Amino acid sequence: MEIGLDSFVAIQSDPTTGETLTPAARLRDLLEEIALADQVGLDVFGIGEHHREDFLDSAPAIILAAAAARTQRIRLSSAVTVLSAHDPVRVFQDFATLDLLSQGRAEIVAGRGSFTEAYPLFGLDLQDYDSLFAEKLDLLLKIRAETHVHWSGQHRPALTGQGIYPRPLQATLPIWLGVGGTPQSFVRAGVLGLPLMVAIIGGQPHRFKPLIDLYREAGRRAGHAPERLKVGLHLIGYLAETNEQAAEEFFPGYARTFTQIGLERGWPPTTRAQYDALRGPTGALVIGDPTTVVKKLRAINASLGGISRVTLQMSVAALPHAKALRAIQWLGQEVAPPLREKSR
Repeated sequence: MEIGLDSFVAIQSDPTTGETLTPAARLRDLLEEIALADQVGLDVFGIGEHHREDFLDSAPAIILAAAAARTQRIRLSSAVTVLSAHDPVRVFQDFATLDLLSQGRAEIVAGRGSFTEAYPLFGLDLQDYDSLFAEKLDLLLKIRAETHVHWSGQHRPALTGQGIYPRPLQATLPIWLGVGGTPQSFVRAGVLGLPLMVAIIGGQPHRFKPLIDLYREAGRRAGHAPERLKVGLHLIGYLAETNEQAAEEFFPGYARTFTQIGLERGWPPTTRAQYDALRGPTGALVIGDPTTVVKKLRAINASLGGISRVTLQMSVAALPHAKALRAIQWLGQEVAPPLREKSR
């Protein structure tokens, strides 16, 4: 099992001190966090994409390129690229360039995103939500497979054999499909034979087993080898010296973020009781000391029939930089090794 981190590069104030970093300082800290993740042996670091005041990740490929210059081994991924809002030609060019800069460590997780602000920002109609993604994913995969592309669609001018450059260092640039809870998305990933990255931010992870089985069955029916049908999980998580310390440090920022999202979407405010339930043995939050986190990830792995990758998201809690670094160190040194050993 690969272990890594994702970040949305939150720019909120510390919920306990009220201190707010400047955007430049937050990005400086982020690069230090990615460098440490590389040093302690984590497998992957992903940068999300949002176009909101509270996140600094609107240009993930640029952030990842800066990280490439400061790292040696860790894979550098989007988490996710909001493909519906972009030209697949530029997406491929950006990540092929990142692949060259990083000596073959770039990946794309393509998805539709959990927020909708990119659609009006780039002049798109939200009613085209699914057709935009399906068409642009088709083009992105065609560009990956062919240097000179012949293609036509509804949402972009046709390509008539133009060459798409540069080409990546990797023979096949990895493209994962990022999904939430829509069965059609799991089936699409299986039919295409794409590795699957499942975002689970609430509820109970074991309830995704039927959807993951649907993905694997769709892939099998399409003729894809089982080893090609990899499943990854994006989970919210945090580590500290004790379970109680981890819970207390993470809750204020977590509650503020999800209460704010709830105001936008009509959800009730986040409560401590809900949070504690999600931290329980079957809940989606992976928060605790290293031993607890290892135990929980093993249980999730078993409940879903085996997973290939887990990336934890800590940035939604606006943690102080020192605490984030400490958590990264524990994740790399005390959590990742036993999970890799177990999966061999």
